[in-house]
Order: sequence, then C-alpha cells, then structure tokens
Amino acid sequence: MSAKIYRPAKTAMQSGKAKTHRWVLEFDQERARTIDPIMGYTSSSDMRQQVKLTFETCELAVAYAERNGLEYRVIEPHDATRKKVAYPDNFRFNRMQPWTH
Repeated sequence: MSAKIYRPAKTAMQSGKAKTHRWVLEFDQERARTIDPIMGYTSSSDMRQQVKLTFETCELAVAYAERNGLEYRVIEPHDATRKKVAYPDNFRFNRMQPWTH
C-alpha cells in the first residue's frame, strides 16, 4: 500500500491561496477502474482512493505514514515567484520590447 504526501496548489477558479496550507496524504490506486457497459460510469472496487487525509505539517503526515506502515513519497510544493513590475516600466525609453496597443 503506497501513498503520496503533497501540499495542493491553488485552483484556477480562485485568486487567493485558501486550502493550500495543509498537507494531504492520498493513497495510490491499487486496482484498475472499470467502465460500466450499460451506463458508462467509471467505478472501482478500491475504496482507499476515495480517502484524503489532511495534516497541518508535512512531518505529521510522514509520521502518520510511518506509524501505519505505509510506503510514501513526498512531493515538494512549487511556490510561485512573483516578478515585480511597475506600471511606469511600460513607458521607459530603453524598453526591450516595443510598446503597441
């Protein structure tokens, strides 16, 4: 039984960083999903893939995985780096790209 531990990125539907500060332990898929021939629904008999555990820190998630004998991998978050841009830079005389509208 294996799991991944990660900190979720912000969704595309929000501009803030809500729900991105907690760490999530999510089990990997063990059995393949099947498609129902009549309705076309996708189903699985693996119930663990429905479980997502949240933790305050990465260390707590790792401790939980080790305590329960889970194989785990930690995926480090990629924090966005903001580039500081000022509005007057659009009108500089030594601008690299020509300014058009």
